[in-house]
Amino acid sequence: MPSKFLIHIMPKESVLDPQGVAVLQALNHLGMKSALSVRVGKAIELEWDGPADPADPALNQICRDVLSNPVIEDYSIEVVR
Repeated sequence: MPSKFLIHIMPKESVLDPQGVAVLQALNHLGMKSALSVRVGKAIELEWDGPADPADPALNQICRDVLSNPVIEDYSIEVVR
């Protein structure tokens, strides 16, 4: 039975996130001053023909080499099923 993963990709903390800055400014402009920081990333749902093991080297290679840019992004893998 296939496994399903949710892969979260976010800019590294040390990298400027212009989308996050723009969203924060828009929120402040709309009077929503409670938001202190915003970082914008992406989520990718991946069905995998294999066990639900987020430590699988092949799965991590896909995340590192195809789905993210390891120079400016970090990723995490969540098992959905």
